[in-house]
Order: sequence, then structure tokens, then C-alpha cells
Amino acid sequence: MRAPDFWERPPGLICAVLAPASLAYRVAGRIRKAVAKPWRAPIPVICLGGLVVGGSGKTPATLALARHLARRGVHAHAIGPGYKGSFARQGTARRVDTQRHTVAEAGDEAMLLAQHIPTWVCQDRREAARAAYDSGAEIILMDDGFQDPSIEKDLSILVVDGSYGFGNRKILPAGPLREKVEAGLGRADAVILVGENTSGVTVSIPDAIPLLRAKLVPAAEAEAVAGRDVVAFAGIGGPNKFFRTLEELGCRLRAKFKFADHHAYDEDDLKKLFAVSEQYDAPLVTTEKDAVRLTPEARAKIHVVPVTLSVRDEDALNRLLEPLLPRA
Repeated sequence: MRAPDFWERPPGLICAVLAPASLAYRVAGRIRKAVAKPWRAPIPVICLGGLVVGGSGKTPATLALARHLARRGVHAHAIGPGYKGSFARQGTARRVDTQRHTVAEAGDEAMLLAQHIPTWVCQDRREAARAAYDSGAEIILMDDGFQDPSIEKDLSILVVDGSYGFGNRKILPAGPLREKVEAGLGRADAVILVGENTSGVTVSIPDAIPLLRAKLVPAAEAEAVAGRDVVAFAGIGGPNKFFRTLEELGCRLRAKFKFADHHAYDEDDLKKLFAVSEQYDAPLVTTEKDAVRLTPEARAKIHVVPVTLSVRDEDALNRLLEPLLPRA
């Protein structure tokens, strides 16, 4: 789904109308936590999650942490539910193979992760974690799952988009929150703030919680479009972040298209995009996450701009990880 605009505005009439549904969502979450019996993995589990639905930077944060651990000689595997993939509906954990599996099977986030690190998907994250451990993982990285009570986490890190913050601070569907801000921060061991704090979100984060500032850095492939006229499109949780990244590269966005998160591009979508690209004589540009949802033929004609997450204070990150390394 695309995030409605009223999620970013001060609460109004729509939020009031949706308040009963938000209350029901909140109660359902409490019941889920109350009846859960968390499973303890034999190796450390680090969760990189969010309080809002949509893109805050969890997947880039997961990959950044995996690279950081690899530099320290620790082999990490990622796990997730395989959102919108058919594997998510199966009770058996599957390791994602980017050469054999498709987005329809594994989901786009898992396919993106699997291009870089071993990745397991299953609707039951416990099964994915067991499979990762049996295959030699030394640390498990949960991409999302902050609200999943089925697994005990050794380290819970909230990833927050500095420009979006917590939206209107209302719970779904009246707002983007999966739970109350205070409740989520009460379980967080640290917060990664992605981008500049233009939303003022840091005033809500207690001083006792370590705050790691980070930014998304375009990869070398971005040089191919830097300073050019482009037509940009994105079907991710925070498409404006991607558009801003292009503008920071000096790109002139002749047109930009926002699709719903996880949007499955069909032939009509691509025809329209290529027609606009031809109209402006400007190449199409998209994200790495969107690229895995394109056909190989379309992907060959579209510029992909991958980004990596850079954490400014690696010493602070090391202090968070240090207690877990002996178990790993």
C-alpha cells in the first residue's frame, strides 16, 4: 500500500473516525505478546526493526551491520518472513537463491538481502532462525520483526527515518505506527537515525538509548546518472528519500513516479515509464529494491542506483555488539 498523506499531518477528522480500528489493532498486538512463548536461539539474534510501516532503512541497516560483522570475522545470516512471497505461506524455511528463486517466491526484500548475505525466509521466523543456525550462522539478523514476540532478541535496534520520524504518531490505520512510540522505545537497545533530523524525532528518544546517526550513500553505479536529466520511479516505503538522493547527485528529475511499496510492475507500468523516458529523452532510474521486481529485459534498460548505509560512529556500534561476540 501507499502511505496516505494524512499520516504525515497533525491528527484530524480522519484519524478520529479510524480511532476504533486503531484501538483494535493495538489490542490485537497486546494479546499476541501476552500469549507468545519466545524461543531462545543458540546464537545471538539482532533485530533491526521499525515503529512505522514502510521504509525507514531497515534493509540497508541490516546489510550495513552484516558488513560490519564480517570485518570483525563474524558470519551473519539474515532472516525474514519473505513478505508477499509464496515461501512465506509455507511452514518450511527456505534459503533464498537469487539464481533459482523469484520475487514472487521469496519477496523483494529477501531477494535483495540474498544478493549480499545468506538469507532465510519463513512465515515463522523461528524456523528461519533454526535453519540459519544449522547452516553455520554465527549471528542472526532479523530484517524487521521488532513487534514479533516469537524470538528472544539479544539486541533490538530501531531504524528511524529522520525526515519522516513517527508520522502523526497514531496507530494503524489512523497513522503509520505499529505500536505506541513510548512502548517501542522502551524495548529498544539503540536507535539508528537515517538522514538529517528534519522531523525533530530525536526529542522523543530518551538520553539513555544510544543514538547512532547514519546516512544513505549512493554506490559507484550512481556515477552513470549523476548530473543528468532522469525519469525516476520507486515502489518503496519512502520514495522521497530516493528522489532526494538523486537530486543530491545533481540529477534533474524531469518526472518522478511513486508506486506502492512492494509494487509488482506489469507490462502497462513499464510501457508508461518508457514512454515518459522517451518523451523527455531521459533515462529511467530506480532503486535496487525495485530492480529485483523488474523483468531481466526491463532491468537491462533501466539505471539502478544502489545505496549503502554508513554509520558515522562505528565505535558506538562496536560497543553495542561487543557483549554478543563471545556467544557468536
